[in-house]
Amino acid sequence: MLDFYTVKQTPPTERGIATVRMSARTRNALVFSSALVLLSVGAALTYVTIVRLLDAQRWVSHTREVQSSLSSVEALISRAGRNRVEYVQTGDAIYLEGYQSAVGETLQELALVTHMTADNSVQQNNCTRLEALADQRISLMGQSIDLKGKGKASLENEAATTQGLVRVAAEMDSIIRQMQGVEENLLAERQARSEALFRQAVVLFSVAFLISVSLLGFHYYLLNHELTARQQAEESLRRLNAGLLEIQDAERRKISRELHDSLGQYLSSVKMSLEIVSKSIPPNALLVKCVAILDESISETRTISHLLHPPLLDEIGFASAAKWYVEGFSQRSGIRVSLALPEKFGRLPSSVELALFRVLQETLTNIHRHSESKSAEITVSLLANEIELRVRDKGRGVAPDVLERFQNNSGYVGVGLVGLRERLRELGGRLEVHPDSPGTSILASLPIPEVSTQRTNGKRRPPE
Repeated sequence: MLDFYTVKQTPPTERGIATVRMSARTRNALVFSSALVLLSVGAALTYVTIVRLLDAQRWVSHTREVQSSLSSVEALISRAGRNRVEYVQTGDAIYLEGYQSAVGETLQELALVTHMTADNSVQQNNCTRLEALADQRISLMGQSIDLKGKGKASLENEAATTQGLVRVAAEMDSIIRQMQGVEENLLAERQARSEALFRQAVVLFSVAFLISVSLLGFHYYLLNHELTARQQAEESLRRLNAGLLEIQDAERRKISRELHDSLGQYLSSVKMSLEIVSKSIPPNALLVKCVAILDESISETRTISHLLHPPLLDEIGFASAAKWYVEGFSQRSGIRVSLALPEKFGRLPSSVELALFRVLQETLTNIHRHSESKSAEITVSLLANEIELRVRDKGRGVAPDVLERFQNNSGYVGVGLVGLRERLRELGGRLEVHPDSPGTSILASLPIPEVSTQRTNGKRRPPE
């Protein structure tokens, strides 16, 4: 149906619009790509900064762990000393067990501190000195415990041991204080680095985000500007199509009038003259043949004139013109066409009547050319403020890809179809194409604000 079966091609106007939009597309693609690249670079830099920040946080935690272990060494060695004193004074074995447990944990913590400060040569030296002093302190406490176990403990021996332990403990405290100071400096340095990296990450992400948002906003502006320009171009093209259709209708009306009033009259005059001549001379077969040819020429001229622009459309209205055209079409094509019109169908605005007649003319022509249908149904319905013309055939239907292009308004599907759609759109109407089983259904709708309807026996009709 319609002219869906025409050869695929691209209209020149669409090719021109595509060429004009090429630079805009390139520009939009460049802006959008720049935004994506900037976002990607910003994300990569932010990722690297966050990784470094996490590493700095790990070192901060490491420093706190070293400080905690140093405090544990100090507390454990002190606990070992208290348990030694209690054991020497009371001889209770439970204090001896407490002493041995504290010594073991002290040695473990010292080993842990040495391991955690392996990357710091200053702290490694301090750890070596601390371990030596711890061994010396543990050795002195061990001698005191051995003397107690052998029963040889005395006030003199205990006083000497205590004096040595106090000296060693003071040196250990001094080294622990030094190591704590080194770790405190490292902690302050690493915290400052961590804070700087955090600020750097925030700044990098913020700058990349703001610039990317600006580029995306500019991209949106370009797209909106292009869309506005495209809409204006399409509107101009629509107005141009409407103007061309008006010129075409006016030219058809003029040619129809010239054929009827000029050429038709000349042919009729020639026929009358030949008939007069035939009466004044003996019968002549050639003359009779010429008169018959003139009759056919006059009939064909009248038919062409009416097809270009039927006089009934202007004089009586769409209903009479539609009946005349459908009857003539059925006789010429051999296709059975049924036409259903509302009762007491009145006159419509001339532009609406002409648009409806062109839809009727174009659809029936394409049914004859393309659909291979043996019958067609035409229904005209008057609604509240709208008139609908539905044409249905029972032919081979429309190819799905062609129908999809028409429904999506993409691609070229024929001059006649584009003309009908633009003609109806200019009048505020629409043209719909639906696959049927079998065949195809075409629905043309046009608004008629001047016409109001009433209900009679369940049917809608215009007022008398």
